Amino acid sequence: MSLVRSAGLQKFRQCVEGLGGDADVYARRAGLPVEALDADELLVEDTALAAVMEIAAADLGCPDLGLRVGETQDFAMLGPLSVAMQHSPSVADALECTSRYMFVHARDFGVSVMDAPDGEHGVVGLRYSFGAGVRPLPQATDMTMLFFHRAVTFLLGGRYGLRSVDLPHQPVAPRSRYEDAFGARVRFGRGSALLRVPSSLLARPLDGVDDTVRRIALAFLSQQPREAGPVVTAKVRAVLDQSLGTGSTDLADVARLLAVHPRTLQRQLAAEGESYASVLDVVRRTRARTYLMTTDMPLAQVSDLLGFAGQAVLSRCAKRWWGRTPTELRREAR
Repeated sequence: MSLVRSAGLQKFRQCVEGLGGDADVYARRAGLPVEALDADELLVEDTALAAVMEIAAADLGCPDLGLRVGETQDFAMLGPLSVAMQHSPSVADALECTSRYMFVHARDFGVSVMDAPDGEHGVVGLRYSFGAGVRPLPQATDMTMLFFHRAVTFLLGGRYGLRSVDLPHQPVAPRSRYEDAFGARVRFGRGSALLRVPSSLLARPLDGVDDTVRRIALAFLSQQPREAGPVVTAKVRAVLDQSLGTGSTDLADVARLLAVHPRTLQRQLAAEGESYASVLDVVRRTRARTYLMTTDMPLAQVSDLLGFAGQAVLSRCAKRWWGRTPTELRREAR
């Protein structure tokens, strides 16, 4: 099991609902937090992401679901990594950047260049690896590889000489559907997932490069930790970030969204050295500071948005958090 950013599910809800399906139901069946369908930064298990794709495809009778999702995803979902790639001097530099910082989006996955796949001179393989011991499932693989192909197309402003595509699984949709999506021959049951391209492509320069923008994006990426933090704590915090002020922050409701029993969730948090109350307190403190220091929102409204019973509770918490009243904190900020 590895962790991936929920941005990888971009457009999944849109595609599923366009086919008449219920994306939330599929997420719960896959053990995936429902919030992951609408948030980019939530860390989720790669197995859950792959499972939700397979469950939805089977239930909807849509064998090309992965291709449909991959066709609609936006290159910008890679965030700062997409910026660094777009402003790299050449294709080779963009791939090197992707290889170095892919962990920001998928901890154990990666991109690399294979020399002369099948021993063919003048051809290289742009290989997407799924991590040691991972058995890639067809729908998620189709989605990922089509997004990879479209990302290269975007970087180069159009067709780039794709010779063929290798996929590790047998076709789950008609072969013609795959070849229409990729615009090239697709080979199945191969040892790796890769795009076979002319080796000369690597030296091709990219247009519109801004070195200053690239340096800023790389500086941000270089500060990202390679090891994931507490997984369950991150999931709970992401749900609370979405729910605070708009939905329920009760333990039972959050546990339901995460598809676990409340007691199980409490045990998982305890194993990471946290409690539900402590995570909620941190989310409220962060949100309270933002409201108090950057807005003129009345204190009663701030209290309501934080889910407090009254303004007096906000005042007590502010004293505990910062040793100041909300009014004093706001005055100091100004």
